[in-house]
Amino acid sequence: MTSPDADAGSSTDAAETPPKRGFPVLVLLPLIVFAALAALFLFQLTLGGDPQKIPSALINKPAPEFVLPPVDGLVENGRQMPGFASSDLVGKISVVNVFASWCVPCRQEHPLLEELAKVDGIELVGINYKDKPENARRFLGSLGNPYDRIGADTIGRTAIEWGVYGVPETFIVDEKGMIRYKFIGPLSPSTYQETFLPELRKVMAGG
Repeated sequence: MTSPDADAGSSTDAAETPPKRGFPVLVLLPLIVFAALAALFLFQLTLGGDPQKIPSALINKPAPEFVLPPVDGLVENGRQMPGFASSDLVGKISVVNVFASWCVPCRQEHPLLEELAKVDGIELVGINYKDKPENARRFLGSLGNPYDRIGADTIGRTAIEWGVYGVPETFIVDEKGMIRYKFIGPLSPSTYQETFLPELRKVMAGG
């Protein structure tokens, strides 16, 4: 039998023994943050801080098969602007621009797309990424519509198939529907003149 005194002592010991605690997750937080920053630094160091060095698996390969409907209610010259499908890329040099009304850099590069639309021998087409029709119409109504056709990628599936990292991105596609060049991020006056146009001329020359 256990005596009452022994029971009391056991109770006292139990009361004095602190409860076990789980491992403090917050202790690891600085280490996690440091590891994330180190990985980001290594990534930028590897790429030289230039997003254009991010490889694209689709270069020199056929554009993905897709059919995108038009942006609802988007009218040009009194007619509904047509949508965009992979079949539209065959037989002409195409520049495919992925944009959205909520994308601030898209607004910044838009004047350069207006200039690009004046280049003879190409068709400028847009993929409107995860946008509402009314917002897309307002965006193009205020800034101008440089596109020959626009496909509404409301769920972003087509952009994923094109390997889009984020908007804006711009592709050059040759007459056979092959993706020849990809520009990641917004075009600037310098990259437009010094990088993009030379690549476009190369494709137009059959290079």
